[in-house]
Amino acid sequence: MNKTELIDAMAADAGITKAAAKKALESFLGSVEGTLKKGGRVSLVGFGSWSVSQRSAREGRNPQTGKTIKIAAKNVVKFKAGAELAGAVN
Repeated sequence: MNKTELIDAMAADAGITKAAAKKALESFLGSVEGTLKKGGRVSLVGFGSWSVSQRSAREGRNPQTGKTIKIAAKNVVKFKAGAELAGAVN
């Protein structure tokens, strides 16, 4: 499912226009992104939670040349599925 299909599904399920569903989805995504940028955590009980974790600098290899390269440290987004979502998938 892509973003357009999700907007269509949200509009149909909620009985609202596609424009309203798009606005709601973009608001949700913006709020999640803003919270994660601040280093916060977003948790939806039963669905899952998003958090930011720091990945430390490390050494890697260039697969073409075999030379060792340095990979810089960075922040990564992690998602952990909630119990209800995990149960629904299995």
